[in-house]
Amino acid sequence: MTGYRVSDVMTRQVVYLPAETTLDEAAAVMREADIGDVVVTDGASLAGMLTDRDIVVRAVAERANPSTTTIGSITTREVVMIEQHATAGEAAALMRERGIRRVLVCDSDRKLVGIVSLGDLAMQLDPQSALSEISEQSPTV
Repeated sequence: MTGYRVSDVMTRQVVYLPAETTLDEAAAVMREADIGDVVVTDGASLAGMLTDRDIVVRAVAERANPSTTTIGSITTREVVMIEQHATAGEAAALMRERGIRRVLVCDSDRKLVGIVSLGDLAMQLDPQSALSEISEQSPTV
């Protein structure tokens, strides 16, 4: 696992949406792009990350109206980042320590360059694992 760098396994496609975006708009973007997360912005600033799980757990379970509820109101505000040259093992350890499945990836200037997920790590490091099979079936794991 230590031979791979985060930059080798990360997803470079990062989709940004403003905090004012409604849940239904965000869900449509995620479906069309076949992704499970978007980066939420507040003007020029990074406000957090929204995942498909956030929509289900925080919005649907609370019966929020998807056409009027904004993503900014349910976004995970804690932003966890890792440098792109960190090892895949370091990324996995960070996810385990924080209890998260995705980490934003930055360059040495702290500019966002990608996202690495638990599924990305599994697909690269052990393509035959059960987690990899699940990730292939559901890209939003």
